[in-house]
Amino acid sequence: MGDLVFTSRFLQDHPRIRLVGSFEALMEARFADGVNAFCWPRTLTGDFEEVVRHLDVEPGITHLTAEQLRSLPLGVGGMQAVRAMLDDFARLVEHGLQPTLDCINGYRQPEEPELLRTDVCSFHADSATCEADTILCTYRGASSEGLRNEDAIRHVDVPGTRARLLKACGGEDDADFEAWLNDHYFDLHYLPLPGAVPFAFGVGNLWRVATLWPGAPVPPCVHRAPDPVPGQKRLLLIS
Repeated sequence: MGDLVFTSRFLQDHPRIRLVGSFEALMEARFADGVNAFCWPRTLTGDFEEVVRHLDVEPGITHLTAEQLRSLPLGVGGMQAVRAMLDDFARLVEHGLQPTLDCINGYRQPEEPELLRTDVCSFHADSATCEADTILCTYRGASSEGLRNEDAIRHVDVPGTRARLLKACGGEDDADFEAWLNDHYFDLHYLPLPGAVPFAFGVGNLWRVATLWPGAPVPPCVHRAPDPVPGQKRLLLIS
């Protein structure tokens, strides 16, 4: 797999990404013609590092409230960062969504090895039972990563992996097996093809990416959370 990239030129030339210039344009854009991700590039002001220094959180994911953030003993830069996050949060709530602001202090790994990695740090597609999409913004720390659909293959479509999962299921390669794969989210996870070049979502940029749902007009956006860096906390908005 190639090195992670993020440049404005790269995003402008990406066949599945469209750049927009405002929140309104981001939310009004329609997924069509293979485009499955919209990005509002931004350079936010504020000291997000200061916010992280004052957050006392346990390992794992901590949902942050407005009251908690406003109560932190922050300087001017830290308060600017808090306002930027809460402004995004308020925009999404006004749009009828239910966002969360998270401090991610590593991820809890499963106690037992899985047949196939299905955590958020594996390339995957989000899914829904009706029309829906995913909103993401990283304010501090390593950002989410994406892959062109053409550069990825589902793990369940790799013959050796499929055979191993079929053996674990103990059944035939039929509709029941497909349902079992779906029940365990195995069919939502992807493997980068040789030479694939993942792209970074970048810090401060607000993204809206397509999910897998019945009747979806475009393929879902294949993406993942970055592998946690020991001692590094991320600030993330997701809806």
